[in-house]
Amino acid sequence: MSKVCYKSLEEIELIRESSLLVSKALAEVAKVIKAGITTNELDKLAYEFILDHGAIPAFLNYNGFPNSLCISPNEQVVHGFPSEYVIQEGDLISVDCGVIKNNYFGDSAFTFSIGEIDAEKQRLVEVTKRCLELGIEKAVVGMRVGDIGFAIQQHAEANGFGVVRELVGHGVGINLHEKPEVPNYGKRGSGPKLEEGMVIAIEPMINAGLAGIIFHSDGWTVTSKDNKPSAHFEHTIAVKKGKADVLSTFSIIEEVLQQKK
Repeated sequence: MSKVCYKSLEEIELIRESSLLVSKALAEVAKVIKAGITTNELDKLAYEFILDHGAIPAFLNYNGFPNSLCISPNEQVVHGFPSEYVIQEGDLISVDCGVIKNNYFGDSAFTFSIGEIDAEKQRLVEVTKRCLELGIEKAVVGMRVGDIGFAIQQHAEANGFGVVRELVGHGVGINLHEKPEVPNYGKRGSGPKLEEGMVIAIEPMINAGLAGIIFHSDGWTVTSKDNKPSAHFEHTIAVKKGKADVLSTFSIIEEVLQQKK
């Protein structure tokens, strides 16, 4: 797509419906994710949940991707295939999900901490989540895409972490990936101007060590170059005046996780 697809208020509400279904699917994952379960089991659960709610998994068969979820443990940054990998105590598991409902897309990702994680992983998760919040704060009418990237980059690098540059956030709604691209680095005041009607997915991908990544020969899997852990959080948001409208939510996921403690 070469230009931005601006969305009407009615379309934004349909994208909100899809985005909240993504959040609910991730909350279903949150209920069962633990050491001993395979990532394939999580994928099957999400697939059935999405179909049961009158939607289609957006990732399934997208450019040949064979699953409903991208599940990326530890040093995998994004686009990991669900498999017979058995989740271990101390893992970080990034789960990215998308749905199509009423012909509109929602997209969100959450990084789960399995049991007791080490201090570096804990800090990485907290910083990456905060990067997303800081990026969202800049996603308002009159700012620029570079302001979002700058806020994310500044916070991540101030904490000694690497910002992945080769993979970016994006417009979303009518298609899974639309203009504009939304990098997690940038200069203040640079890039496309943010306007009412834009819907974007902001998704910091932050590495505990180097920013560099490796693209694997399967055409999808991406890992950190130094094999250090990576974290990934993503929300679909509508650009508004004064304050961004976050269309997906983490609150129902975090509520489930709190109940499991």
